Amino acid sequence: MVGFRSASTAVIIDRKTGDVTWRLGPDVLAQQHYPHELANGNILVFDNGSYRQGTSVPYSRVVEVDRASRAVVWEYRDDPPQNFYSPYTSSAQRLPNGDTLIAEGSFGRIFEVTAGGEVVWEYVVPHFGSFGEGVGLESSSGAQNAVFRAYRYARSEIAWLRSAP
Repeated sequence: MVGFRSASTAVIIDRKTGDVTWRLGPDVLAQQHYPHELANGNILVFDNGSYRQGTSVPYSRVVEVDRASRAVVWEYRDDPPQNFYSPYTSSAQRLPNGDTLIAEGSFGRIFEVTAGGEVVWEYVVPHFGSFGEGVGLESSSGAQNAVFRAYRYARSEIAWLRSAP
């Protein structure tokens, strides 16, 4: 799976033939990050929301898309939608308990939501720093607490934690 952020498109490419076998475009996505397949075959995407078709108010959302029908079968967004907006970076990870871990990358916020959209915990990175020279755009200048992506690991997945008290 490959995400073309500037084209607001995610595709699946057959490694053997090089053919695009699946595509989701700007009719659903807007400057997305981290499209990936879930265990159930659906696709989970952090949809950043910049330049979203049909609206003048940018907002982010996380969507689960049925691979066969391309229909959005689950979505998280805030109410009002513009309260959750990360114009660049960001990610989402479906957790074993069915919740979703979301990294609102531009603002250093990592949080978990239930399938019903309830925020069960959140963490905002308290450390600010500037990107290196030549990195980022005008929207990423100055001190920030941005995070590119976040993952949750179980204790059993990290060797040095398995024996920790």
